[in-house]
Amino acid sequence: MLRNQKGFTLIESLIVLSIFLIISSITAFSIKPQYHSANDKAFISQLKADLYYGQQYAIANQMEVKVIFFEHEHMYTIVAGSNRIVERIHSSTIRVSQGTIQLVFKFNPNGNVDKFGTLFIRTQQKNYRLTLLIGKGRFYVMEE
Repeated sequence: MLRNQKGFTLIESLIVLSIFLIISSITAFSIKPQYHSANDKAFISQLKADLYYGQQYAIANQMEVKVIFFEHEHMYTIVAGSNRIVERIHSSTIRVSQGTIQLVFKFNPNGNVDKFGTLFIRTQQKNYRLTLLIGKGRFYVMEE
């Protein structure tokens, strides 16, 4: 028999393979929560940008702009007169529900909102609150 053969035994190969599988599974599990977190942040960022756009559109065109959230269709739209200026469909894991105000409000021609209060945004990982302030049409989104 040849005793100088170089190679790995079956046990050594199985140990290396099991270590590789453990490391790769840890990596796969850590990526999923980051995906949902990034998806949530992207939605919040897009929503704020769209609300600012709707407010600026109302001021620039001196007309009412209506913001409508469709809870079960997972979308929201911003309408100026008969023109739909923004329509966004979002993930079904994100749910916008009414709080102290209903899911419809308007930006007046001066940029103020016609209602003030809160809406709730629920995602798989976190809950947020969209607050519309009385006065100058300011709003903010905070994590609960």
